[in-house]
Amino acid sequence: MITRVASVLVLAALAAACGDDGSPPPAIDAPAAPSGVEQPGPYPVGTTTVTMTDAARGRTLRVEIWYPAAEAARATAAAGAPIEEFVPAGPERDQLAALVATAPDPGTSRRSHAARDAAAAAGAPWAVVAFSHCFNCTRYSTFAVAERLASHGIAVVAPDHAGGTLPDQLAGTAEPIGVPFLETRAADIRFVLDRVLDAQAAELPAPLRGQFDPARVGVFGHSFGGVTTGLVLMHDTRPKAGLAIAVPMENPLLAGVSLAQIHVPLLFFLATEDHSIGPIGNTILRQNFANANPPVTMVEVADAGHWSFSNICGLIPDFEAGCAAAPTREGDGSPFEYVDIDAARGLTQAYVTAFFKATLTQDAEAAAFLDAPAQAPFATVQTRR
Repeated sequence: MITRVASVLVLAALAAACGDDGSPPPAIDAPAAPSGVEQPGPYPVGTTTVTMTDAARGRTLRVEIWYPAAEAARATAAAGAPIEEFVPAGPERDQLAALVATAPDPGTSRRSHAARDAAAAAGAPWAVVAFSHCFNCTRYSTFAVAERLASHGIAVVAPDHAGGTLPDQLAGTAEPIGVPFLETRAADIRFVLDRVLDAQAAELPAPLRGQFDPARVGVFGHSFGGVTTGLVLMHDTRPKAGLAIAVPMENPLLAGVSLAQIHVPLLFFLATEDHSIGPIGNTILRQNFANANPPVTMVEVADAGHWSFSNICGLIPDFEAGCAAAPTREGDGSPFEYVDIDAARGLTQAYVTAFFKATLTQDAEAAAFLDAPAQAPFATVQTRR
């Protein structure tokens, strides 16, 4: 059902101004002035990779954490780093670099914009959201959304779902899509939340321990990750809001999620030209919007593909829907052009950030953004309250 992921987007970062003598000014403690959700927030972004082992289930997970960083990290975050640096040096990095080199541009994002292992900003504990990636994808599949959230003061944690990642697919060792692996993935998210919310967690760098607020937790996912999100919301009372991108949480192909049992605010993204879930999948997604317990919002993006929301569109052929040339429509087979992928990614950053700022931090400006008509001509927004 869901076999692709995607997209591109690079976070625009603010460069430090130069002094009269051409040298950069000293770092200051206060963050830059606040900004709306359509722009990076006041904090530079830090990122770190940790390993978490769930001994009870025999699973070891590579986990990425994005967080608000200290002002001293701004120039490093603005410069960014190749996305290959999300994986350790060696064969896996070489494999990713080779894929990036041949991926479409625009399509796969070439650089992230976060400072690795930077000092955290003052102001913790931070609200935190867990991200579940799509089928056979990666924890950094939507890293631009994670960066936007962290720049606005909301940390993001994302595990690689071992057995269902891009390297697993390329090696021919991936688990099949289905309810058993759905349950495994949901348990991964719950376990990662257990660890990051534990102020004594030895897996976390010491400066990040105790920096995440257990009272302000959310969860979201793309594709199979959106169904994973639904299952987490059914059984874990910690998340106060949830979001699914390009997938119905409740659907007949991956049984187990019941929207009737979810009682937190929800948001759905729908791509009108989603070749992965198809017209039937979008029909079910619209039914999800109609049937979910309110409040629930749906952002419908015209001429978007399944990977238009992600940073790895076109990284492999399965991820091309959203950045491929000469697509045809799902309904009648007529030709069309995908919506500009940078615009689609920017829209995704803005609405994901607004949703979690409104639901987890009670930000009035973010709530007003969600309630207003979409400014982008290719998007419509509906809300049931």
